[in-house]
Amino acid sequence: MSTEDQAITREPRAYFTFIFIGLSAGLLSGLFGVGGGTVIVPLLVLMLHYNQRLSAGTSLAAIVPTASVGVISYALADAVAWIPALILAAGAVVGAQIGTRLLPKVSQTALRWGFVAFLVVVIVSLFVVIPSRDAELILGWGNGIGLAAVGLVTGVIAGLIGVGGGVVVVPVLMLVFGTSDLVAKGTSLLMMIPTAVSGTIGNLRNRNVDLRAAAFIGLSACTTTALGAWLATLVDPPLGNMLFAGYLVFIAVQMAVKAIRGRRR
Repeated sequence: MSTEDQAITREPRAYFTFIFIGLSAGLLSGLFGVGGGTVIVPLLVLMLHYNQRLSAGTSLAAIVPTASVGVISYALADAVAWIPALILAAGAVVGAQIGTRLLPKVSQTALRWGFVAFLVVVIVSLFVVIPSRDAELILGWGNGIGLAAVGLVTGVIAGLIGVGGGVVVVPVLMLVFGTSDLVAKGTSLLMMIPTAVSGTIGNLRNRNVDLRAAAFIGLSACTTTALGAWLATLVDPPLGNMLFAGYLVFIAVQMAVKAIRGRRR
């Protein structure tokens, strides 16, 4: 961690920012079944001027407690597919190690553009996927291999970008595997716990984690994750997708501006 980053974490306003980021990430985590990385990473970059690598590593660490609370919330509503989640996690743990090894070798500008491209894919998928509360995930050999492959790719993305993979896994589970939106969200949150742990271990080796920031963000997120999960059962799925897509468009634009400015320097 650089001297600049260490100074940021000691400023009083930084702690309030960590809490704000955590509350926002927790709400979206429960509502959309994501780990909160789509909130944590860009806000750390935009509000506290963290570099992309440190933001990604800090985000993964904060996702661990956030996703844990989310899983409990969805499990109480019987909306977690346990075996598929374990298969996804097995592939994702391997992928996360690959991603974290690649992280120090990728330029800041490339990471920012990669994050923008990732968000564009997610935005498009939100308009393609039509959530259904009645659909079920039928597990077989073919699906099992497919889930492992999805987990592997998701893990690599997690290690590189700092997200738990929910924004990939949730739409894929609904569109490709035909499961309900609630089960997709609960399963995604369970899958990302070991993924985030594995990625965090790799990032700690490369000193790409601000543990103090991760603790404040993660604990703050835990207070709103259950609320988000409850709201997920009340919000109309198509409307929820549209709102989330609108937010991601805003984040993608901000990150693209950062990438352009960084390239000009």
